[in-house]
Amino acid sequence: MPLSRSDLRYRLPPELVARTPSDPRDHARMLVFHRSTGEIHHRRVMDIGEYLAADDLLCMNDSAVVPARLDGRRIDTGGRVQGLVLQSADAPWVAMLKSNGTLRAGMVLEFQGPDGECGRVTLIDRDGAHWRIAPETGCDLRRIGHTPLPPYILKARSTDGAVQDDHDDRRWYRTVYEDDASRGSVAAPTAGFHFTPQLLRDLESAGVDRAMVTLHVGAGTFAPISTELVEEHPMHLESWSIQPPALESILRARSAGGRIVAVGTTSVRVLESLPEPLSSDSALGGETDLLITPGWRFRHVDALLTNFHLPESTLLALVGALVGLDVLKKVYEEAVESGYRFYSYGDAMLIL
Repeated sequence: MPLSRSDLRYRLPPELVARTPSDPRDHARMLVFHRSTGEIHHRRVMDIGEYLAADDLLCMNDSAVVPARLDGRRIDTGGRVQGLVLQSADAPWVAMLKSNGTLRAGMVLEFQGPDGECGRVTLIDRDGAHWRIAPETGCDLRRIGHTPLPPYILKARSTDGAVQDDHDDRRWYRTVYEDDASRGSVAAPTAGFHFTPQLLRDLESAGVDRAMVTLHVGAGTFAPISTELVEEHPMHLESWSIQPPALESILRARSAGGRIVAVGTTSVRVLESLPEPLSSDSALGGETDLLITPGWRFRHVDALLTNFHLPESTLLALVGALVGLDVLKKVYEEAVESGYRFYSYGDAMLIL
C-alpha cells in the first residue's frame, strides 16, 4: 500500500521541542529500542558503550556547518531581508532570500553578523527560489552570517521570548569531530551532537571503531513532504564522499562480524548510496537524492543512533523503514509520554 504523508503524523506537545542542547552533550537522554524484542530502555547517551561491542563500527558524518543564515536590509529602502546561503565555496554565492518587497537583479543588500560586522552583496539573477549573489570584496560569510538553526527552534525561542545568542549556537550547533576542510552543510548532522571527546575515547578503548563519511546537509532537510504520496516527493540532492580508510573500516567490521552503526540519517544516506560489491581501492562520492521509505532493504546499516524527527518528514520515513512505521509511532508515543526532548537540539534514540 502506498505511503501517504498523513501516515507520518504524530502528536507532539510544543513544549517538547528542544530550544537548547544538553550540557554536557552526552547527558542527553537516549531511548534504546531493540527491534528483535520490542524492548525499550531509557538511558543517557553516555551509556551507549553498554550497547556496543568490540568490532562494531560507528559511521559518522564529519561535515561542518556554514554560518549560512543571513539577516539584513535593502540599501535602497532599508527593508528587511533574510536568507540562507546554499553555496558559498566560490563566487557568486547561491542563496534563498525573503523580503517583504520585491527583489530584483542589480539591488544591493547589506547583511549584519552577530558581532555587528556588515557586508554587502549584489543580486545577479534568479533561478526559481535561488538567487545568485555577488559578495563585495572582503565580504566574509563567517563574519556576516549567523548559525543556520532550523526554523522550528527560532520560532520556539521567539514564542518563549528567549534571547538569541549566536555565539552559544556556534559552539553547540556542531559536532566535536567535524572536519573544517569539509565545511559545506547548511544544517548540522544533529545525531552527532551527543558525542564528547571523552566518550569517543572510551568507545575506542572498548574496541569500537569509527568511520568518517561526508554528506553536506542541504536546506531540503528542513522541507516537509510536499506531495500526498511520499514516493512522489521531489527529494533534494546532497553531495557525499567517503575515503578509502572509511571503506576499509566498513569491510573490516563486516569481516569481523561487527555491526555498522550509523550516527544520524545523513550517514545512512551515504551508506545506502554505496555500490555493491564494496571496495576500498579508491574514494567514492557523488550526489544522492535517495528517498528511503518503509520497504527499503538496508544493505550497510545494522543499527542507528538518531534524534526524534519532525512529522511528515523524509527523515521520519527513513527511520520508519528501519523500525516499521506502526512500531515507530508507538515508540514515539512512549517518548512523548516520558518527556523526551525532540528535534535538532533534543534527545536521542538508539535502534538496535
